[in-house]
Amino acid sequence: MSDAVDAIIGQWTEERPDLVPGLWPVEVFARIQRMNRILDKHLKAFAAERDLEIGEVDILFTLRRSGPPYALTAGALIPAAMVTSGAITNRIDRMEAKGLVERVRDGQDRRTVRIRLTEQSIALTESLFEDHLRQYAALLAPLDPATCATIAQALRTLLEAGGDTSIT
Repeated sequence: MSDAVDAIIGQWTEERPDLVPGLWPVEVFARIQRMNRILDKHLKAFAAERDLEIGEVDILFTLRRSGPPYALTAGALIPAAMVTSGAITNRIDRMEAKGLVERVRDGQDRRTVRIRLTEQSIALTESLFEDHLRQYAALLAPLDPATCATIAQALRTLLEAGGDTSIT
């Protein structure tokens, strides 16, 4: 069995046999990149089927996992959403118009505004995340749990080495 990366490696082997010993990183990173494209396609379809955008789903999940009262400042959402402050404001505006979030003043400091899930979106997010987990599991179905654990540990090591150790 072979995949597109094997074909790429084969082409480089033909064209530059002197590089064959150094091609092993391509075998890893090209597959990560290709899997990211597949995952992105699935996530976009998952969100679109629910009349949402990927970024909106990300904010719903971020707020839900933050725990009651399911509210964070826009600034706290930026690192988790990996977008600029302008982009987060626009996203929140769209979500507010859909009734998914509401802006609430902080009880301690009225200058602070928190973005909070609405009652409607709490229930939506619960079922959405369960569907999301099922989709992830389906994508990983060709692998056994031990292989998944090995891959997760290897990717964790790479992320830590690259400095990606926190969602903030």
